[in-house]
Amino acid sequence: MSSTHLDLWIGTYPRAGAGSPAGRGEGVWRARFDLATGSWREARQVTDLPAPSFLVAHPSGAVLYAVGETADGTVTALATDGVESAAGTLRTLGTVRSGGDDPCHLLLSSDARTLYVSNYSSGTIGVLSLTPEGGWSPEVVAAGGPVQVFGAEDSASSGVGPESERQDAPHAHATMVAPGGRHLLATDLGTDELRSFRIRRDGRLDADGIALRLPAGTGPRHLAEGPGGHVYVVGELDSSVHVVRWDPTAAALVQTVPACTAGPRADGQGVRALPSHVQVVGGVAIVSVRGADVLATFAVSPGGSRLDPLGERPSGGTWPRHFARVGGVTVMANQVSSTVVVARDAEAGTHRLELPSPACVVPIGT
Repeated sequence: MSSTHLDLWIGTYPRAGAGSPAGRGEGVWRARFDLATGSWREARQVTDLPAPSFLVAHPSGAVLYAVGETADGTVTALATDGVESAAGTLRTLGTVRSGGDDPCHLLLSSDARTLYVSNYSSGTIGVLSLTPEGGWSPEVVAAGGPVQVFGAEDSASSGVGPESERQDAPHAHATMVAPGGRHLLATDLGTDELRSFRIRRDGRLDADGIALRLPAGTGPRHLAEGPGGHVYVVGELDSSVHVVRWDPTAAALVQTVPACTAGPRADGQGVRALPSHVQVVGGVAIVSVRGADVLATFAVSPGGSRLDPLGERPSGGTWPRHFARVGGVTVMANQVSSTVVVARDAEAGTHRLELPSPACVVPIGT
C-alpha cells in the first residue's frame, strides 16, 4: 500500500453458488482505492477463470496464484507484468491440477518455493513445488499437478463429524505453518481435526497424524498464529474461536470463545452465524462472521493464551467471506451482496465497490 492508494487483487465466487457450472463471468479483478479521496478507481476484471475463490501472491509481485474451485480442481499461475496499462490483463503461466476437488485455500511457504493447496470436497492437501521465479517446477509440469497429495487416511483421521450436511466426509479447508516453522497444520471441517505434517527442507511433507481433535461439531475452517506458540482456530459450525497451545507432541485446547454476540441478520443467508476468516494484527484478532455479517475483534493476551471480545462492526454487506487488514484499512469481500467494502480506522463510514461475488481480497505491494 502506498501513501496515496491501496491496490487489490480480488478473486470471485460462482455467482450461482457452490456447485453451479463454472465460467459464468467469474474471474480475477484488480481495483484501486484512493486513500486521499476515499473513492474507488480502476476496478476491472483482468482475467476470466472458473471460480478463483482464493488467491495468493508471490513476494516478488510478479506472479499471482488462483484456485479453480470446481469438481476437477485446478491452480493457475498468472504473470502480473501486463496489467499496468488500462486494458492490460493477467497472463496465464500455466494451470495444473490441485490434487483434489474444489480447492478453497492456498498457502505459500516462507521461502516461496512451495504452494500448499487445500481441496475441500475431497479432503486432500496438495503440494506444488515452484521455481525461484515463482513458476511451476519441472516436476509439477511433468505431473500436471502436485508432487504429493495427502488424504485424511494418511493422517489416520477418525472419519466424520456429527453434522451430517457439512461433516459427511473429510473436508480440508486451510493450512498454516505451526509455531516453530517445522510443521504444517491443516483444518478438517468434516472431521473436527487439525492434521499435522512435518515440513522437509525442500518443502515436501511427511504426514504426522492428528495434532488435535476439537469438540464434535466444531467445523474448523481457518486458523492464524498468535503469540506464545498459540494458534486461533475458527469453528465455522459451532460459531466459536478456539485457542490452541501448539506442541508437536501434545497440542491442547485452552480456550473457546463465541465468535460474535450478534445473531444472523434477517436479510442475510440462513439462520446461523458462520465465522469464516481470522487474522491477527498488532495484538488484535479479527474474525469475519457470515450470517451476522460483522467483523468481530478480540484483544490477544500478552502470552497469547486468551482472547477477550473488544467489539463488532458491520461488514458493510452480506456474507463477509474474506477480509484483509493492511495499515489502518480493512477491506471486506461480501460475497452475497456483491460488494467490496473499505473501512478506515479514522472514519465511521465505509466505501463500497460493487463487484460480482467477491470471495478473496489480496493487497498488492504489501
